[in-house]
Amino acid sequence: MTTTTEKPRYTAVAIALHWLMAVMLVGMVFMGWRMEDMREMALSGDLSFAEVQAYYNWHKTIGISLLVLALARLGWRLTHKVPPLPEGMKPWEVIAARGTHIAFYAVMIAVPVLGWLTASATNFPSYLANNPALELPHLPVPNEAYEPLGSIHGAGGWVIFALLALHVGAALKHHFINRDDVLTRMIPFLKPRV
Repeated sequence: MTTTTEKPRYTAVAIALHWLMAVMLVGMVFMGWRMEDMREMALSGDLSFAEVQAYYNWHKTIGISLLVLALARLGWRLTHKVPPLPEGMKPWEVIAARGTHIAFYAVMIAVPVLGWLTASATNFPSYLANNPALELPHLPVPNEAYEPLGSIHGAGGWVIFALLALHVGAALKHHFINRDDVLTRMIPFLKPRV
């Protein structure tokens, strides 16, 4: 009788949330940059404010969806065991891996909350995807906080890309240099090495 030992992998839910949120986060950063261009176009008269507001409302809708998904993902992560880090990792690599993951969770929650705070500091409608029945409550934020909160919210995009570069770089290092199975634990079709 032969037995095969399965390499530890993330759960299907963890994998689905990981990839869904990765695509949504990157898309939201580009959407945010496009919004800045659209606002300038509206101020110069090349685009209607209604079109800009509709785009902003989609950004808010997806942002709140990301916040809900991030909280669900954090809840899943806290209640389900993750595969252990590979043996032989240097202490600084373990700290960097854990720190990057913690930073990702912080950013995935903080950036949408900052967006909500920014939206609360304006007089524009804050409803989701042009549906007034789903209006978000305004948080108690003074209008003067709009610019600084918006700047911090926008800087979150650069933090996301910096963390993404670290995360992807480390995953590729594990796969191609260390030749371990870190990458196979999160990519469903990638088979573990024998």
